[in-house]
Amino acid sequence: MTETAAHPARVDYRTDPTQYRHWKLSVEGPVARLSLDIAEDGGIRPGYKLKLNSYDLGVDIELNDALNRVRFEHPEVRSVIVTSGKDRIFCSGANIFMLGVSSHAWKVNFCKFTNETRNGIEDSSKHSGLKFLAAVNGACAGGGYELALACDEILLVDDRSSSVSLPEVPLLGVLPGTGGLTRVTDKRHVRHDLADIFCTSVEGVRGQRAVEWRLVDAIAKPAQFAAAVQERAAKLSEGSQRPAGAKGVQLTRVEREDGADSIRYEHVTVEIDRARRTATLTVKAPTGAQPTDVAGIEAAGAAWWPLAMVRQLDDAILNLRTNELDIGTWLLKTEGDAKAVLASDQTLLANKDHWLVRETIGALRRTLARLDVSSRSLFALIESGSCFAGTLAELAFAADRAYMLALPDEPERAPKIQLDEFNFGFFPMVNDQTRLQRRFYEESAPLEAARAAAGKALDADEALKLGLVTAAPDDIDWDDEIRIAIEERAAMSPDALTGLEANLRFASQENMLTRIFGRLTAWQNWIFNRPNAVGEKGALKVYGTGEKAGFDLNRV
Repeated sequence: MTETAAHPARVDYRTDPTQYRHWKLSVEGPVARLSLDIAEDGGIRPGYKLKLNSYDLGVDIELNDALNRVRFEHPEVRSVIVTSGKDRIFCSGANIFMLGVSSHAWKVNFCKFTNETRNGIEDSSKHSGLKFLAAVNGACAGGGYELALACDEILLVDDRSSSVSLPEVPLLGVLPGTGGLTRVTDKRHVRHDLADIFCTSVEGVRGQRAVEWRLVDAIAKPAQFAAAVQERAAKLSEGSQRPAGAKGVQLTRVEREDGADSIRYEHVTVEIDRARRTATLTVKAPTGAQPTDVAGIEAAGAAWWPLAMVRQLDDAILNLRTNELDIGTWLLKTEGDAKAVLASDQTLLANKDHWLVRETIGALRRTLARLDVSSRSLFALIESGSCFAGTLAELAFAADRAYMLALPDEPERAPKIQLDEFNFGFFPMVNDQTRLQRRFYEESAPLEAARAAAGKALDADEALKLGLVTAAPDDIDWDDEIRIAIEERAAMSPDALTGLEANLRFASQENMLTRIFGRLTAWQNWIFNRPNAVGEKGALKVYGTGEKAGFDLNRV
């Protein structure tokens, strides 16, 4: 398809190091180095140059892939140095001209994916012992500093010119809201008055003052910088549980068949109904003999069902989010033998301390979290032949509503839900709650009842009584009830639904990540839409022209 403003080329999130244009990944023993050297003419869309190591979605797609390469292909790596391949410039953040020519939806999806990738850095540090050092070897601004903030430590070169800054408010009339403000306060505990000065100045903070304000962890003179980077990276590696002598698993390309209204993978299918504005995502249970021990898991590698399935599901979610903006309701289904899913879970559980199993559980955790924060209505349809069991039951609990077919007179055809250990803590949402804890507001009685039912195949009536599903229509009412629910959803304001769903999915418990996403979806989206940012004299529109932004001075 020819790319036009109305019909942009579809984004493909699949890549590998041979295709990178912006990142270089190198590994030396327990330390990996990710060097950012952005090709100015390598934008994912036409119409802008990626100057000053500024990035767009294509740069973040490569970073996301590189992180997964480290996780799975290099288990010996215990710390990652994130630095720049250019002199005197670490990263100037998201490309302003890209933001200026992009649609609102593009900006929001770009910001969301960017932040999910940074969240993934922190997730790997917390759960896998993979530590990150930002070696800031030049000017570090906006989203570049936000990338550094996602790392465990920040080392800044003390060359009298290099600084860290979040200059979006004075320069662009927008908010450093893709994690910047929140990590400065919640993670680095920068005093709020100092943060106010920091976030309203263009020049940023350098040298010892950056250390004193807690904006960086340490500084080093240019002559000592390289040695200091290696020393701190080695120190971060200490205590990591990642194995020194393990052999990694090659992440082969995620193969799929793209149709006009479908995406088909081995373990996941997507069927799009454009008239109803729905996408049906079906996740399939494993088939055939599956490995049960470490040797078998390692031999299967990227073809091992949990890993292959989650990579395909992740690609499907990203594909739909970016390329199918009008498809507002996702129908979540499963298909196959529930016993095979539960057996796979038992293998994961029995080998959870093995590095490859641990990383696979991490991939499942991050992909389910990506589903949670997707701005789409999620309905789980639990029908005959479903396998909403264990790990795959999380799809039902992630949904805004779960409908389960009741067949009291045909028990052999009646779908079942079955819980196991993976529903009680292995896959927390971004707010650190399990989906069942969210569902029941952490009230002990329903949670204890659900745990007591673990291991039992629950029919619709039993699941309804336990509060695990929303409704249980019988086969006479099923088609009409599902049709009406979908039609009602399609008739509602997509904007209102996005706000509704985000509020209801992340109720009661907040943390740094939920505040990041909340501010992203509310504050940042609102600011991006205002004339002060994108109007004819808006800061994003006139940036780089020498013209001064014209602000509507009314406070709203």
